[in-house]
Amino acid sequence: MVDLSINTKYKMLSGYEIPALGYGVDSARVYRNEGPCAEAIKKSGLPRSEIFFTSKVPPRARGYEQTKSSIDSSFSQTGLDYIDLYLIHAPYGGREARQGAWRALVEAQQAGRIRSIGVSNYGVHHLEELESYIRELESQHGQGKGGEISVGQWELHPWLARPDIVEWCQKRGVVIQAYCPIVRGQRFEEPVLQPLVKKYNKTPSQVLLRWSLQKGFVPLPKSVTPSRIEENADLYDFELTAAEMNSLETGEYAPCSWDPTTSND
Repeated sequence: MVDLSINTKYKMLSGYEIPALGYGVDSARVYRNEGPCAEAIKKSGLPRSEIFFTSKVPPRARGYEQTKSSIDSSFSQTGLDYIDLYLIHAPYGGREARQGAWRALVEAQQAGRIRSIGVSNYGVHHLEELESYIRELESQHGQGKGGEISVGQWELHPWLARPDIVEWCQKRGVVIQAYCPIVRGQRFEEPVLQPLVKKYNKTPSQVLLRWSLQKGFVPLPKSVTPSRIEENADLYDFELTAAEMNSLETGEYAPCSWDPTTSND
């Protein structure tokens, strides 16, 4: 296992690095938080290079032209010189729309506006469709001209471990981000968590985030409370054993959020 620390970063297929946990901003057009997030970056006093800024093509902005407009709007809203990561938020709209959105992201990446690109909430069937389209673009425009899936983002936790998607990504070197990693607090009383909470003197949130890190994921806990943010970062003085990791393999398929991976349009 990687020797994890607050400074751990993973190299993406794009060649850039992404923090495993740290100064990351996960925004999206649909959240309407790009501008406030960018303003917070400027006010933080931190160098821009130390903050990883993500945005997403909204689910309703389908196809090439709408995705281009979405990207332009992200830059006008934020005033940033570049965006670290841009994802397709969901696989809705049909094959042609998905491919058009990807082509717009590739062009923005090649123009230097976006450093890394990827997808969110794609099922394996969507991922394989995209992989085929990337090969198609490369056959038309040359090796490396189809873009690369640097990051995939999904709801991931012990009650929704998505082994098929995880295996697909890990075989290809796709970095996996986990949203809802603490299941919105809905599972804190689960019997499977309690022995670990007691053994390590950690909160259920910390145990779940540690599970996510040890799976090799990039967890995305959400909090606006300074004490909770500090708690979420206090994950590096304990390590779950292999048996404990296995004990958290519940085999359940229980989303606490939406689940576009099952879409077949």
